[in-house]
Amino acid sequence: MTAPQQVDYLDVVRVWLEADGVPDIASAWLFDHLLPIAGTLDGPIFEGWTLLSALAAQTERLRIGLIVTSNRFRPPAMLAKIATTVDVVSGGRLDFGIGAGSRPSHPLARREYDAHGLPYSNADDAVASLAEACTVIRRLWTADAPFDFDGAHHRLTGAFGSPKPVQRPHPPIVIGGRATATLRVVAEHADVWNIPGGDIADAAGRSAMLDRYCADIGRDPAEIRRSIALPVSYERPTDTRAAITDALDAGFGHIVLMLPAPYPQGVAHWVADEIIGAAVR
Repeated sequence: MTAPQQVDYLDVVRVWLEADGVPDIASAWLFDHLLPIAGTLDGPIFEGWTLLSALAAQTERLRIGLIVTSNRFRPPAMLAKIATTVDVVSGGRLDFGIGAGSRPSHPLARREYDAHGLPYSNADDAVASLAEACTVIRRLWTADAPFDFDGAHHRLTGAFGSPKPVQRPHPPIVIGGRATATLRVVAEHADVWNIPGGDIADAAGRSAMLDRYCADIGRDPAEIRRSIALPVSYERPTDTRAAITDALDAGFGHIVLMLPAPYPQGVAHWVADEIIGAAVR
């Protein structure tokens, strides 16, 4: 994962094109923020979906996505259209990441809503809006005829998506988050659940909670792949390898490695050799 902040466009392109040629790297990711949340607060940052479409057109093999889209930034019908476009441009390689949006306790994330004139609802409303958005987006990807939707947070009349995504019935839905209410949405809607990593014990506990929510609605928990995002240390790769081992042992089969900027030359090959290869041997 290359956070598109405090970097140049060509630096991101360089890393993605290199990673596209490294078989051990299965996917590449951006995040979804409008102002930097680390480093110089007035530094450069790129809009995630626009950048993702550009990278989709230049890569050939990698699965691609955002970990994860803020549902607060874009109306769900607009987001469905954007995601469909990226899936078509990529030839069917999109993993559709979505979440409720940044938590209110994160002031560096909160400021981007005010700076762009975007409303910032409370956590309960944000999660309820996310659940409706997942329903709307899936229907736009799969419905054969226009439909109306009258929800508490989203209302559409004559909604219809054409073209459809390349992937059928739709791109995999990756829902990110760790809050209890979000996990209930994950149980109902997600193909993949991603948690922003760090504390493996906490992540394992959240995973067990997700199992219980799946049981409550009669869904097999094994249908939801477990994903975790872990920071990469260029100086201490042994720490990163140890974190991967702990995550795999805890049942997280999908590992997203977050690369700090600036990106060294040959970083994708370095990750394959020093992190991935060494961790799985």
